[in-house]
Amino acid sequence: MDTAAHRYQSGFGNEFSSEALPGALPLGQSNPQKPAYGLYTEEINGTPFTAPRAASRRCWTYRIRPSAVHEPFHEIDLGLIRSAPFDEVPASPNQLRWQPLPIPTKPTDFVAGLVTIGGNGDPAAQTGAAVHLYAANTSMIERFFYDADGELLIVPQQGALTVRTELGILHVTPGEVCVVPRGVKFRVEVEGPVRGYVCENYGAPLRLPELGPIGTTGLANSRDFLAPTAAFEERDGDFRVVAKFLGKLWEAKIDHSPLDIVAWHGTYVPYKYDLRLFNCINTVTYDHPDPSIFTVLTAPTAVAGTANVDFCVIGDRWSVAKQTFRPPPFHRNVCSEFVGLVQGRYIGKKHGFTPGCASLHNCMSGHGPDNEAFAAGTNAADSPEYIGDTLTIIFETQLVIKPTRFALETEILERDYYRGWQGLKNNFAR
Repeated sequence: MDTAAHRYQSGFGNEFSSEALPGALPLGQSNPQKPAYGLYTEEINGTPFTAPRAASRRCWTYRIRPSAVHEPFHEIDLGLIRSAPFDEVPASPNQLRWQPLPIPTKPTDFVAGLVTIGGNGDPAAQTGAAVHLYAANTSMIERFFYDADGELLIVPQQGALTVRTELGILHVTPGEVCVVPRGVKFRVEVEGPVRGYVCENYGAPLRLPELGPIGTTGLANSRDFLAPTAAFEERDGDFRVVAKFLGKLWEAKIDHSPLDIVAWHGTYVPYKYDLRLFNCINTVTYDHPDPSIFTVLTAPTAVAGTANVDFCVIGDRWSVAKQTFRPPPFHRNVCSEFVGLVQGRYIGKKHGFTPGCASLHNCMSGHGPDNEAFAAGTNAADSPEYIGDTLTIIFETQLVIKPTRFALETEILERDYYRGWQGLKNNFAR
């Protein structure tokens, strides 16, 4: 039963509640002796029980069958998915860039289409992250997935996704993103070929960054995040649940759809966000501001100001800084930067970096505009410029992103990427 397609609740980190049938959500308590409709009560905890109230993430659900109802899991082939320790091949300080992941020619669903580019940390220690690409052409109908290692930030680049989760349905198009919390089951439907990026966050759940001197609004505003409404499936059949657990894939037979939550309330929910609503904060005087001003979501660590993962977006905006080199300057960063292009062009690369591409500049690896972008930025008119039709995303992490064997051996790796900087001449004049 699909009861609430494409209906949403607004807010970020709210105490949400929803019911797909009238009276399914109990009032005044969370664990009644006899829930309505003969449902089972089940709590999902995304943070420890004793987490501070502001950081606590949990959800009470009322479902047709408990999650424990399935046959035993057995390990299955990983395909091209990888997890820590990411030691298949030595990590190098070279700048890396990949062409778009090809659309598969054989039937491939979202999970089968995941390809890991690299990562860091350890999901068992709940620190670090992994970066994946996906390319698929087939919907998940009889297969379901959950990730016990981390939450999934999904960024479509080509083709829309219908992400049917235990807590409701998210329809996500290029230009939007969605987050599926750790452990929440879902399946992905597609109409035609799809492609995009995924950040798997092993650490603390993503949250909105603090605004500090910016004040009360700006960047990603909480009202623009959308959580689903309850929508349950009552389907029996020969199904499979696939779990990612400590870097391995496990599969269990199940005789019903696990997306059978009829009502729920809580703070541990999937959500979506339209990146085109990001309120960019920019300089109106001089100099190039740090890319941290483009942070949409952040997963903090115990070290103040140091993120396990930052998710940033560089979209349409005015560029008005006077007497300033406006493309990103040459720089080296203690953090590691994975960059993807959803649409348009990136101001720091005049050619070669097309939608669906990805680049990785690891800890202290020098990078910046290529030869043509440098020339254009140096000679640009000192007048306002509107930069439109662009959507660049960045996954930035405190730890080195160690590439997988696939990432360093695949044909889509641009082995001459370094040449983009070789034309930069010695302009020194005494």
